[in-house]
This record gives sequence, C-alpha cells and structure tokens, in this order.
Amino acid sequence: MNAFTQCGLYLVVLLALVKPLGEFFARVLAGERHLLMPALGWLERLTYKASGVDPRHEMKWTEYAVTALAFNLAGLLAVYALQRLQHLLPLNPAGLGAVSPDSSWNTAVSFATNTNWQGYGGESTMSYLSQMLGLAVQNFVSAATGIAVLAALIRGFARKQAGTIGNFWADLTRSTLYILLPLSFLLAIALVSQGVVQTFDPYATAQTIGSSEPQMLPLGPAASQIAVKQLGTNGGGFFGVNSAHPFENPTPLANFLQMLAILAIPAALCITFGRMVGDVRQGWAVLAAMTVVFVGMLAVAVVSEQLGNPILERAGAAAGEGNMEGKEVRLGIVNSALWATATTAASNGSVNSMHDSFTPLGGLVPMWNMQLGEVIFGGVGSGLYGMLVFALIAVFAAGLMIGRTPEYLGKKIEAFEVKMASVAILLPPLVVLLGTAIAVLAAPGRAGVANPGAHGFSEILYAFSSAGNNNGSAFAGLSANTPFYNTALGLAMLFARYWLLIPVLAIAGSIAAKRTVPTGPGTLPTHGPLFVALLVGVVLVFGALTFVPALALGPIVEHLQMLAAN
Repeated sequence: MNAFTQCGLYLVVLLALVKPLGEFFARVLAGERHLLMPALGWLERLTYKASGVDPRHEMKWTEYAVTALAFNLAGLLAVYALQRLQHLLPLNPAGLGAVSPDSSWNTAVSFATNTNWQGYGGESTMSYLSQMLGLAVQNFVSAATGIAVLAALIRGFARKQAGTIGNFWADLTRSTLYILLPLSFLLAIALVSQGVVQTFDPYATAQTIGSSEPQMLPLGPAASQIAVKQLGTNGGGFFGVNSAHPFENPTPLANFLQMLAILAIPAALCITFGRMVGDVRQGWAVLAAMTVVFVGMLAVAVVSEQLGNPILERAGAAAGEGNMEGKEVRLGIVNSALWATATTAASNGSVNSMHDSFTPLGGLVPMWNMQLGEVIFGGVGSGLYGMLVFALIAVFAAGLMIGRTPEYLGKKIEAFEVKMASVAILLPPLVVLLGTAIAVLAAPGRAGVANPGAHGFSEILYAFSSAGNNNGSAFAGLSANTPFYNTALGLAMLFARYWLLIPVLAIAGSIAAKRTVPTGPGTLPTHGPLFVALLVGVVLVFGALTFVPALALGPIVEHLQMLAAN
C-alpha cells in the first residue's frame, strides 16, 4: 500500500501538470503572447539587440544545425577553460586547484551535451565560480538547445512546403528566459525553504561526537543549481553524492519536488507537440506510450527492491524489509526506486541512492531505461524528438505491412526520413556497445572495475549506457575518473548528442518541405490505442534486440547467480 500510494500520488500530480505547462510552452515556442511576456519581454528584446540577432530570420535546417553546434562548442571550450584556470579566479574559498586536463575535458563535454556525468566530487574539485559560471550556465543552455531542436522538428511537421524550420537563437532565448529560468527560480525558493543550502560563505566546520577531529561541511550556492539540474534533466550534483546529500535533498518534500521537476518538462512537451501540430490528441498518444513503459519499469524496480536480496536476508541482514543497501533511511525503498526509474527515463542522471547496490533486476531497470534511447520522457526536448523518430519507424513498419507509403501527421515518410531515423536510432547503441567492448578488452578499462565477474561487467555497461545516451547517472563501483574513462566517455557523450541532433534536424528540414496529403482509408490513425501499442512495441523490441545479449552477461546472469546462491 505504501508503494501504491507514493507512486500513485507522484503520477497523478505529474500528469496534472502536463496540460497547463504544455499549453504555456507551446505559446512560448510559437512566439505567441503569453503570461510572462509583459514582465520579461523587454529582456528578450534586449538580448536580441545586444547580440545582433533578428528573431524573424528563418533558418534552413543546415544553418540551424551549424549554429547549434557552434554555440555548444563555444560553451564546451568555456567550461574547460574555467576548470583549468579556477585556481587563479575568484569565488574559490576552499582554495581548490586546477582540474586535471582529462577530467576538465570530460566535464566540459558532459555539461555541454546535457549529460552531466561526473567523475569527481563537486565539493572537493569545483570552485563556486566553476559551479555557477561554468556548470550552471550549461545546465540552462544545453537544456534549451534540446528544446530548440524539438521546436524545429515540430515546425517541420506543422509547416507545408516550407524551406525553413525557425531561428535557433530565438528558440534558445525563449526556452531559457520563459521556461527554464522562471521554473528554476520557483523551485530554488521551495528547496531553500526545505533546508537546501544557498550561500557564498566558506566551508564550515563542526565538532562531531565520535571524533576529536572537526568535520568539514561543504557549502555553496547549491539550491539554484539543483533546481535547473532537475528541470533541465541535467542531473549533475553540486556535491559528490548528488541528491543523496542532505544539503541537496534534505526532506521528503524536497525529494518529491525534485522528482516532479525531473519529468515535468519532458512530459509537458508532449502536449506542446500536439498543440503546435494542430492536434492535441497526437501529443496525448505519445505521452500515453511513454507513461505505459515508465509504469512497467517502475513496477519492476519497486518490486525487485521490496523483495530484497535473499543472500543478505539469509545472513540476518534486514530480513523481510527489502533491500535497503545503498539507500537513505530518510527516503526508503519506494522513493529510491521511483527516483532511479524517473532519472534514467528522463536522461537526468541525478541519484538519491546507490544504483550499484540495487538488486540485479532492480539495477537492470535504470540501465535498460537508458538503453531504450532515453525516449521514455527522456531529456527536455531530446526525449520527445527521439520518440518522434521512433514514431516514424512505427508508421514505416505499419506501411510495409499493408503495402502503402507511410504517413505521419499528413506527411509522407519516404526513403530519406527513414535513413535519417535509422541513423538516429542506431548510433547510441553502437556507441554503447562498442565503448563497452573496448573497455572490457583494454587493460585501463578493466583496471577501474572493483567488482569482478558479472557485476563488474554491469558497471562498465552502465557507464557507457549512461554516456552513450546522455544520461549521466553512474552505477558506481567503477573508478571512472581516469584518463582512459574520461576520454572514452567524453567521446561517447559527444557522438550521442550531436550525431543524433544532425539527422533529427535533417528530418525536420525534409518534412517541412513536403506538402500535406489528405488522410484516406489506408491511413494509420496516430492518435489512438492501436498506434500507442505499436509505438510501445517498436521501442521495446528495439531495446530487446539490441541490448538483451549484453544484459544477459550482466544483470540477468547476476540475478541467476543470486538465486543459485540462495
């Protein structure tokens, strides 16, 4: 009953938010008048004037892609420079030194790509300036880039025989100014009220009862960064243990608000999609497909963790109380499993428990969530445009079955769109599986494994699944802050983000140029239960065919070993 109540409340509140937020986002991305325009419109206009941007200038998909890539490259270089020079810069009360070149590279790529993988401890590595001017800024603009690309793809479906898909700078500015900033401000205030730290004071010290040595208490402007890390599906923690840290996530209410923030924007953007293409039912259908898979994954995670580890129970550890290893007592099993499912469904990557300590099947859920392509809600913008790519494949498969040219939202899906969709779908698995294979074969890759056997393989597979799908969460137990893993995972993040972005924008440009064809008796309705089932089936079959062999070597065989040992 506890599990049903907590998970049910979460889903009800989340789904209640999607319509008002989705309608508002649609107005913002369409450039229509909305609630915040009187208060912040002057700042939008000032931004365009200061940067020399004409928001009315329409871009072809090639110009849109080059602009997005150039902007993200500039952000990557800026974050790298800040880390390498932080010992010379202000707002460094702990006197932290320069970050190593390989770690700086990895972190710069990670935050520019909206992955936020962290191989370091934030409180012992990053100055306040690096956290705020470097990482927090990228939390905003990398998330806004995902929303911008989604807006361009939606315009491709909505427009008829058009040669352009919008203006990247306008989409970036509006997403940041009207969506991410106001929501982050409100969430940060709420988190501060719950005890999340927000200060520029130096680190504090406290005298503990059990030791004569004082304990260092890391502080910093954490609440503002935590708000956008959740809302932007970034996930990078201000402190090393992320949202398991009591200064980041001190109360059940703070935990609930952060979990809502993880999925709120990705879920609401489904309604934005429906409204912008002129048929809200299309958005609800995609949201339904996402929710069905999410609930199924959540059930497996919660049940697996509630059943516990029979080996530990046989040894007399927490018999009958489920698997509490690696979980915060103040949060418990259900909130830990719910968070793990939400954060890996949403390309968020923040954690409030140790995924490495989950049961084998409980740990399989966050891993497979990522391996499905981060389309079950997914990152802000990127999750939905990934799911729309799957929708193109679904209607293509349906068209093959009836011998008819497939259509989606009145646009014929032809060879070019299918080729680009195939590239977008197949690239992340290639990055994950190839990276895992290299790490398993290479001595530096094996050197980072603390647990030999099936679990050690799972740790490597999880790391590349996280990087290769721009999630950022870690199984832990893997020493990843090494030149080998910093370099390899950094490359995986780059390929997964930008080699996916380009074919998506190519699809947008191709679809926008097409005329709308009228529906006929052979047209597959894409707003009903049949299409929802087909879309869910395509996503799950893709994940099963691609990753079940690898999962069989890791969590599945580990589960069988656990049962055999019992």
